[in-house]
Amino acid sequence: MSATTFGQKSFTPRAPAKGSFPIDHEGECKDFMKVYMSCLQQNRFDNGKCREEAKSYLQCRMDKELMAKEPLSKLGYSDLEDKSTTKDES
Repeated sequence: MSATTFGQKSFTPRAPAKGSFPIDHEGECKDFMKVYMSCLQQNRFDNGKCREEAKSYLQCRMDKELMAKEPLSKLGYSDLEDKSTTKDES
């Protein structure tokens, strides 16, 4: 005998919301995370003073495929992106 519940919605899995990403079980970006957390503690958790460390941590996560690759400008780090072109005044 099987039990069936009528009117119950079936579960449909979906991708996580932006900003959700898998845990780094292998510790591939642990060193970057430690540097960022240390910076936060030294600066009384003012994350504005640790933007470079946060950018490095997110870049590691993208490089290790622990989160979707996004341009750093979309993540709010356009002012910290490396400038590959330099202006030569001749």
